[in-house]
Amino acid sequence: MQKKLRSALISVFYKDGLENIVQQLHHLGVTIYSTGGTQKFIEELNIPCVAVESLTTYPSILGGRVKTLHPSVFGGILGKRDDAQHLAEMKQYNIPEIDLVIVDLYPFEQTVAEQMLKASSTGGGLEEALIIEKIDIGGPSMIRAAAKNHASVVVVAAKKDYELLEVILKTQHGETSLEQRRMFAIKAFDVCTGYDMAISNYFNHTAFINPFDKERSVLRYGENPHQEGIYYGNQQEMFEKLNGKELSYNNLVDVDAAVQIIAEASPAEIWFAIIKHTNVCGIAVRNTVKEAWDAALAGDPESAFGGVLVCNAAIDTATANAINEIFFEVLIAPSFDEAALEILRSKKNRIILQQKTTGPSTHQYRSVLNGILTQQNDTGNYTEWKEAGGRETTASEKEDLIFANIVCKHLKSNAIALVKNKQLIGKGCGQTSRIDSLRQSVEKSRQFNFDLTGAVLASDAFFPFDDCVKIAHAAGIQAFIQPGGSIRDKDSIDYCKENNLAMVITGLRHFKH
Repeated sequence: MQKKLRSALISVFYKDGLENIVQQLHHLGVTIYSTGGTQKFIEELNIPCVAVESLTTYPSILGGRVKTLHPSVFGGILGKRDDAQHLAEMKQYNIPEIDLVIVDLYPFEQTVAEQMLKASSTGGGLEEALIIEKIDIGGPSMIRAAAKNHASVVVVAAKKDYELLEVILKTQHGETSLEQRRMFAIKAFDVCTGYDMAISNYFNHTAFINPFDKERSVLRYGENPHQEGIYYGNQQEMFEKLNGKELSYNNLVDVDAAVQIIAEASPAEIWFAIIKHTNVCGIAVRNTVKEAWDAALAGDPESAFGGVLVCNAAIDTATANAINEIFFEVLIAPSFDEAALEILRSKKNRIILQQKTTGPSTHQYRSVLNGILTQQNDTGNYTEWKEAGGRETTASEKEDLIFANIVCKHLKSNAIALVKNKQLIGKGCGQTSRIDSLRQSVEKSRQFNFDLTGAVLASDAFFPFDDCVKIAHAAGIQAFIQPGGSIRDKDSIDYCKENNLAMVITGLRHFKH
């Protein structure tokens, strides 16, 4: 149904691109209502404009926080043009019909970004009061009202849609179709959704978005000696430092990786892991802490040199004596026997951390391109357990596959983890092809004399071809776990079926960059 525009309410933060539309509306004889800076902009174009205050009989108050929130405005937007009662009430209260609403929103995201850039360069905090003032109230309300009543009202909620509106005004002489009004309404609801999400994300993650309000520690240097490094945060919330020097930039990055993987451990099991450059180079599950340590170290004793060690159980004397034989940077555990602690303190620079909390925060953050990426932690192991191979997994294989998939999740992509008896015996990570990661994992296992017969393999993402399955099988692998999702999944599945190999499809990818 065609509707002709007779009146418009315009109230925008950004005025660029608006002039041609205002000129066109004036040419079509449309009555324009406006507020504040937008009203001034229109009047400077020598185009008549009715102040919203003349409708509401109230001036803009509370520093501009309240100016359009009034029945005379919202009644004009929400009134149904085909409802006799609505029309009668609008006439009774002198509420004009408003056919077009052009409203954008305060630049909340831009203000947050500007504040963060300023804070990062000065080392100061965010001006939260300035950010709060950029939470628009009247704008989203008018946009939603107009979009709801799109049967009669056109709503334009972003300047990127000015050009489309201008074309419609010129070619259709102020008339719009229901399909066009609905299209603009959809765009408007999308704008409101994105805006609300940005505000929600700010408040949900204020601890990160305002990191510079936290305790500031100048590190010895950054990732390399020529780089400055600063840590914003409170290590004491997570750890009690029992021995050693201050944690370096690289220590903190590796400790974060260690905390993430040990958070996967079941309280009923004893896990010991060794982290090197954020990757797991050794990990095992055993009945005692000493056995878990021995098995983790055996997985790659070469890479363990200078690593970060983490366990989810108390460090006893036997384990402390064994650990004391190698050089490591950091040891993390929930508790330490007194005798064990005395042994471990024999080297004054060795960092000993007693962990207070069970896991990292729920979100991850990374700075990119002068901005910030945030995402939820990669929680969970698999969303389905689809036995797709030539046979069902055995009970022991299933335990190893579940463990291998968790380990693989904590390796840099492309990632392959080889596990046998809940011990990491080979891994490939950070390679540009999955087959290179597989070759690396097999070579690692052979380097330390592991027998791959009966071992299992986990892949962080799907196999694009069946070559990985063939190479792994030739090395002795009998069971596989992978997310699936390749257009050639069938190739790998068929090979497993032909060779009586187990393959589990999980439906959950675990990329880590």
